Amino acid sequence: MEKITSPQNPRVKNAIRLRDGRGRRRQGRMIIDGAREIRRAFDARVSVVEAFVCAADCDQHAVELAGQLAGAGVSVFEVTRPVFEKLAFGDRSEGLVAVAEIPDTGLDRLALPSDALVAVLEGVEKPGNVGAVLRTADAAGIAALIVADEGTDLFNPNAIRASLGAIFTVPVAAAPSRDVLEWLRDQGFSIHAAWVDGTASYWQVPYRGRTAIVLGSEAHGLTDVWRSDGITRIRLPMCGVVDSLNVSATAAVLFYEALRQRAGEACGTATS
Repeated sequence: MEKITSPQNPRVKNAIRLRDGRGRRRQGRMIIDGAREIRRAFDARVSVVEAFVCAADCDQHAVELAGQLAGAGVSVFEVTRPVFEKLAFGDRSEGLVAVAEIPDTGLDRLALPSDALVAVLEGVEKPGNVGAVLRTADAAGIAALIVADEGTDLFNPNAIRASLGAIFTVPVAAAPSRDVLEWLRDQGFSIHAAWVDGTASYWQVPYRGRTAIVLGSEAHGLTDVWRSDGITRIRLPMCGVVDSLNVSATAAVLFYEALRQRAGEACGTATS
């Protein structure tokens, strides 16, 4: 295993640039922190191209994963702790960071079952919220998550970490809102959009069959694209002084109501 001791090494510098959205767009790559997240990317056949290991900080699981990556043809480099501190995110380092190709997020790559339940996010720019929604989507059996705007950075390292790697287990796609709406209609989806002034309580609508649940940010809500004919505007009751929930909390309520209606309670028992 080649050892890198300088943060000025070209590979290290390119990996560090992936912490920035501009760097990810230019290279078409992302950076993944943590053995669990890397494992889920690898198992999902995401193209991992290189990994950086700090032996002093690795546990046995991370060491074994690094070996598996090397065995699969991934370039694995040992780095010193000062170099790794430049690569890793925050204080949750596990001694292993990987670089991977960003997968295609076109709508046309989604292959969904006839009764698919999908989630649509519009205007949710905070990576932590995106990751939290993905984590819930994975738990509740959502077939895909679609980002319906250009401001959401799906592969931000914070989104990957907040999702616990679920971004690699839930199919994702991205397109402008009007394109997403047209695609949903062409694919025969019933569409339920969450609005503060929605006309139907969330438990009053059916979520069986091909169904899309559309969510906006708590600050701005959805755009008027989602007030179009044929879209059911749903609401959650707000009994206090606040008029909105965090989008990840709203997603959890709606996803699990859909799961209940679809008789999917037997998936497993939730843990905190």
